[in-house]
Parts: sequence; C-alpha cells; structure tokens
Amino acid sequence: MDQLFGTDGIRGLAGEFPLDADTVRNVGASLARQYAETLGRDPRFITGRDTRESGEWIERAFHAGAASEGAVCESAEVITTPGVAYLTRAFEFDAGIVISASHNPFQDNGIKVFTPSGKKIDEMTERLIEADVFETPDEAGCVNDPELDTARAGEFRDAYLEHLREAAGEFSASGLKIVLDCANGASTGLAPKLFTDLGAEVVAIHCEPDGININENCGSTHIGNLRERVVAENADLGVAFDGDADRALFIDEHGEIIDGDATLWIVAQYLKAHGKLANSTVVATVMSNIGLELALESKGIKLLRANVGDKYVLENLIETGSEIGGEQSGHIIFPEISLVGDGMMTALLLLHAVNELGVSLSEATAGFVKYPQTLKNVKVREKRPFDEVPEVAAVADEVRKELHGEGRLLLRYSGTENLARVMIEGKDQASIEEQASRIIRAIVVGLGQ
Repeated sequence: MDQLFGTDGIRGLAGEFPLDADTVRNVGASLARQYAETLGRDPRFITGRDTRESGEWIERAFHAGAASEGAVCESAEVITTPGVAYLTRAFEFDAGIVISASHNPFQDNGIKVFTPSGKKIDEMTERLIEADVFETPDEAGCVNDPELDTARAGEFRDAYLEHLREAAGEFSASGLKIVLDCANGASTGLAPKLFTDLGAEVVAIHCEPDGININENCGSTHIGNLRERVVAENADLGVAFDGDADRALFIDEHGEIIDGDATLWIVAQYLKAHGKLANSTVVATVMSNIGLELALESKGIKLLRANVGDKYVLENLIETGSEIGGEQSGHIIFPEISLVGDGMMTALLLLHAVNELGVSLSEATAGFVKYPQTLKNVKVREKRPFDEVPEVAAVADEVRKELHGEGRLLLRYSGTENLARVMIEGKDQASIEEQASRIIRAIVVGLGQ
C-alpha cells in the first residue's frame, strides 16, 4: 500500500499531495473516526503550528476534517512541537497535532500526531489513515474550513512556559548574557520571554517571522550568524533553535559550536552527579563522534548507539530505561521529562550543568576531544550488504586495522537515495581522508554508479 507517513509524520510541499487541503481534511477525518471508535466518544484534539505561511490553512483543513467526524478541536496557534506534546498530556487531550516541517524551508510543511504519552501514533493507526486517504480520497468532502478555536491559545502558551520554568527549578540566569536565534520559527514568542524571566540579558535574533523566512540562513541549520553575534556582543553563550524548536545547538563564549555530542557530554555528567543517569548509559546514534564515546567511558558511562533518527534514539531509551539520548543535530530527549526533544528544555538543563560547575560553556566541555571526521557519498547501482562485496570488504578490513581501535569506520546506505555513505573518524585528518578515498574507489569498482 502507498504510504504517507515517514519516520517523522507526513512531509511534503504545502499545497501539493499529501499536503493539499482535501487530503489534509481526509487525514483529520480518518484520525477522528479511529479515535471515536476506540474511545466510544467524540475525541478531543489540540493543534499547533510553526510560522510557515501555509500553517494556518493546513491547520484549518485538519480541523474541518476532524470536526466532520465529531472531533472537538482547539488550537494553540504558533507553538513549538514539544509544546504541543506537553499540552496534549497536561490538558487531557486525546491527541496533539503539530503542523510543521521542522528545519525544512518554508515551502515544505508536515503533520505529526502525538499521543498523551508523548509518543507518536502507532504504525497501525498510520496505515489505517493511509488506507482512508488512498481508498476513499474524497470522503471528507470539500467544505468551508472553519475558523480555528483559539480561545485558550494564550492559556496554553502560558502553561507550557510555566512547565519549562518548573523544570528550571531554583536556577537563575542572572548575570548571563545570552544570544537566542529563534530561526524565525515557533520559539520566537516563547524563548526570549523564558530566558528573560529567568534573569538573563537576552539578545534575540531572527525573531521576525513573515511566513517565508523560517530557517532562512538562521537557526540551528545555519549557525554562522549566531557565532558572529555571540562574539560581537561579548555574550556568555548563544542558543540556536530550529523552526519548531525541538532541537538546539549552542555557541560558547569564543564562538565555537557546541553540538549535540558535546551537549550530551556536559548534561550526562550533571545527571550522573545527581544520581539521575540510569544504568550509567547515554543513547546516541551511529553518527556520534568516537570522542564522545571515549570521554563518557572515562567517567564510567556507556554509550549505546542507535540508528540515525530521533525515533530510534527514543526506542533505545525506552528499552534500556536510560535518562538521556540524542543526536549531533541537537535533538536531545530526556524521557523522565518528555518523550519529545525540546530545544528550550535542553538549553535549561545545559545552563543548569554549566552553572553548577561554575565555569564557562567552553570550560564545561573539558574532557571531550572531538576526533577528526570525514563523510563521503558515492552513487551506487544497488544496495548489497558491504561484506558481500569482496572489493569493499577487503579495503574496509584494511582500514579498520589501520585505525588500531583509535578511530571508527561506518559504512551505510542512504535511506532515500542510491548512495553509499562512508564515515571515518581518527586522530589524523589527512589519514582518514585517504582511507575514505580508498573505500570510495572500492565501492565504485564493486557496486558501480
């Protein structure tokens, strides 16, 4: 059967299938119908969106479809993805729906559905929605989409901010100068207020969304402007969110990037010192730097590697009962607080850790040495297991021996393209570049282009 849902909900170009108004109405109707059958009553949904120009009409189309099947829908208007996830639980909604394409450009949009637990809806529900869309594409009908019920939007945003303040505990950011890059996205109306209320001197940049400038040369995927501003302002640190603020990257006082790996290193030590690092385990991904693994090992902390994607990080966190996991991109999950990555929560916990150490952000990374890394891609005609391709297997074995346990080789295929990806980490950049080139040549010989 054709699929709508990927690893992060439905994504696509706004206005085109599956994010045209008719299909979105059908998705809303299908979700409401399934919940009504399961609950034995009309379901209650909360929705929220980022700042894309397409967000409001997509949200209205979803409400129209859901209402056609009896659902009661309320809107939190512009709010972060983790904000919707929190409100779903706190206000006892049956599901929370986010209209966002995260770090993608404004032309894209998406639909993510959360249960009150913070998990995304299960695959069976996704398959049933897909069946409704593809088998009865016009069932929701063409209707006049209603105005959104935003009566409690202000209450919702205030409740989410209070939730974040409570997580901050007695922490005060007084005396800190922080530059916040809100990516012209969902954190625009939230992050500056949160950190100002905590006592920080806040310099807010990219906080003027116009519907099309979300993530445009700003935010966590374009961090150069923030680096320059932190240095120019002589700030203590900078924080960069993405469009829906489920991730955060940091800039230290010298203008250096503190990525998700460095964040895991700092916060994991803080959690362990407070007896909150279950199993002495941190969950990261196969792409996390070997320097993180070695640094954690020096503190008696095990690094468990998951496949790339927050979905897989979360699965491993739940399976192992671990307290922190994340990706280099800055998508960090604290299951005890939420099963959804939250950039603002990550920033609060990072500040907690640094404040307790009584050092600068750069000094807090002491002990974590990032190994040189190279990543190369090459087109292939097929995706055979690498160990079944003699040319590749032989060279890969040579390289692993050359690394002497002080580096790492990762071979994998792209999930969406006919590409082989070669990642090598080691102590010397020139050496790993040469090793990667050798493997690329072997892949070309063994798998062609």
